[in-house]
Amino acid sequence: MAAMKYFGTDGIRGRVGEPPITADFVLKLGWAAGSVLVEAFGEDATVVIGKDTRISGYLFESALEAGFSAAGVDILLLGPMPTPAVAHLTRSMHAAAGIVISASHNPFEDNGIKFFSREGQKLGDDLQSAIEARLDEPFDQVGPERLGKARRIDDAVGRYVEYCKGTVTWGTRFDDLKIVVDCANGATYRIAPEVFRELGAEVISIFDRPDGLNINRECGSTHPGNLARMVTAERADLGVAFDGDGDRVVMVDHRGELVDGDQILYVLADARHAEGGVQGGVVGTVMSNFGLEQALAERGIDFVRSAVGDRHVHEALVERGWVLGGEASGHILCLDRATTGCGIVSALQVLEVVARSGRRLADLTAGMTKCPQVMINVPSGGNGRAVLDGNADIDSAVRRAEEALGGKGRVILRPSGTEPVVRVTVEGFDSQQVQRLAEELAGSVQQVLAP
Repeated sequence: MAAMKYFGTDGIRGRVGEPPITADFVLKLGWAAGSVLVEAFGEDATVVIGKDTRISGYLFESALEAGFSAAGVDILLLGPMPTPAVAHLTRSMHAAAGIVISASHNPFEDNGIKFFSREGQKLGDDLQSAIEARLDEPFDQVGPERLGKARRIDDAVGRYVEYCKGTVTWGTRFDDLKIVVDCANGATYRIAPEVFRELGAEVISIFDRPDGLNINRECGSTHPGNLARMVTAERADLGVAFDGDGDRVVMVDHRGELVDGDQILYVLADARHAEGGVQGGVVGTVMSNFGLEQALAERGIDFVRSAVGDRHVHEALVERGWVLGGEASGHILCLDRATTGCGIVSALQVLEVVARSGRRLADLTAGMTKCPQVMINVPSGGNGRAVLDGNADIDSAVRRAEEALGGKGRVILRPSGTEPVVRVTVEGFDSQQVQRLAEELAGSVQQVLAP
């Protein structure tokens, strides 16, 4: 598959007002995607469009609506909705595709467009390639009698609230739990607190007043400090933090200690294993903490690593017929509950373990010891991969670090996909050794990369 011009690993993303995140491009993107969908699924093709709470969503929602209408595609507008809600509603409403206007955990100045297939999964490479090819063709509007119509789905929030509640085992209630919910001033601000309240929890909702500019600002899954302070101040049982579009979640235990995606995966895998199995095993990424791998191995749970990105985790799960995987950042996939990663659904699975076991979240995570991890970014000028591949000096430096760890840690060299750097990461159980080995290895990489 040739490299995409516009589509990245998670749709099209960038700074608002700078190509390709401009009104004229998004208008044509809607037309290009719409015309491809009409060819694939017929003239009655319909799309659903949702967005997060950033102010530019109004602009790009209108542009997409016009573009799809010009291609003869009907549009169902959901308004502010979590990304996984759009995936679910695309499937449940039998639409040809779903579109989310969001830049996830990025600040409001950024935005993006990502697509879901009619099955509620990331759009396949074939359709993405067809859309890219169509973008190079002249804009060709259908006749006025074939223009697409648009309507708003007024009960979209209620539909997804009920779906989320249905992912919890029937009869499970959270009546004894007091939780703080950080909505990141993003797409979960209406749905998440409602879901938890309807299942009986006492909910303190914070960062739930989006103004178009404050999404992800010092809040949410990338800034859990305020959540931690609120949990301890309110003597809550735990806290839950989403990112701006609601596909990530991290948690905080009653002590105010962060519980990241790796620990969430451990809690879910351990609970499922105790009940009779994890349906195969667990998929993490090359950046998943070594402590997760070790804890799962101690319980006889298979664990494999994919490339970074929830799309790669999803592919690895589907390939093996497994259902549980994710990333430390909080992208958690429970494919027996949802077709894509959903922060609300993932949080509900953890809350169910807490409620059914009667144990605190801190106790549930105690069986996994996170390894100290040090990551150093070495400037590469954008040619990191070419220099690293097969370099004898770097291979030798990596072997020395691995021998020093003695099988109780990991060494990862990874050219960044978003910055001109090589990420040098070392994990182990001796923090001083990890720091020293990371600095030595970064020095070796820097020496090879130096002009």
